[in-house]
Amino acid sequence: MAGAGRKVAVAAVQFACTDTVADNVAAAERLIREAHKKGANIILIQELFEGHYFCQAQRMDFFGRAKPYKENPTIMRMQKLAKELDVVIPVSFFEEAGNAHYNSVAIIDADGTDLGLYRKSHIPDGPGYQEKFYFNPGDTGFKAFKTKYATIGVGICWDQWFPETARAMVLQGAEILFYPTAIGSEPQDMNLDSREHWKRVMQGHAGANLVPLVASNRIGKETVETEHGNSTIKFYGNSFIAGPTGEIVKLANDKDEEVLVAEFDLDEIKSTRHGWGIFRDRRPDLYRVLLTLDGKTSSSS
Repeated sequence: MAGAGRKVAVAAVQFACTDTVADNVAAAERLIREAHKKGANIILIQELFEGHYFCQAQRMDFFGRAKPYKENPTIMRMQKLAKELDVVIPVSFFEEAGNAHYNSVAIIDADGTDLGLYRKSHIPDGPGYQEKFYFNPGDTGFKAFKTKYATIGVGICWDQWFPETARAMVLQGAEILFYPTAIGSEPQDMNLDSREHWKRVMQGHAGANLVPLVASNRIGKETVETEHGNSTIKFYGNSFIAGPTGEIVKLANDKDEEVLVAEFDLDEIKSTRHGWGIFRDRRPDLYRVLLTLDGKTSSSS
């Protein structure tokens, strides 16, 4: 029907993780069901939600947390849930692939079909976030996945700081961007609080590409035994949903379990995006300079 629009409701869930897989998967399912009751069609769970954020430490035994992509019990459970509820669920997990390991997400469509895999491209390596010890750089490239309700792009945590990630997914047709995340305090400086910067960067991706954006982060304080003693991160939540001009339409706080839901008319947004001209007026012929100047300092003033 003309003028009806293609309306899609998206959700972000936020909760504190224990270090027991069964408890966390059950919590995720409970919140997904709650989001479904609120009308959500596509529901985002936070990054690596099966347990504590183990990357605070460099420990060989933590590789035992990784599981293969195929026949993965958490993915299979979410496939059944997606089919039951008729919802789309991106599922974050620690992937073992032969001798390689990845920070990955499987995209589960509303009929339970596994649409494919994205492996995190940008891997951080700093105090408390020592992911390079565990994860190979992703080899899938950025992707857009055509689901029942929308074509979506999914980046993972550190990917969210790179505008190239968002633009690459939107150029492939992504209508909504999703970022599962695990971010909080900095163990080397507990006074450093990045939450506002974190939100503004992703709001910029939404506004620059004229697409809605959903970010899901965990809450709670997690302490991990490291090779140098205990390390603690207080995760600051602030999961949010941004509209296509970067405006925050739903925002969680930094301490409570929450389910955020917002609805968007994707046809209306598409019309605005095309009329705004940001893709018409791109100059990819000039952007090749990024490949030659990357890491170099220009000599011109």
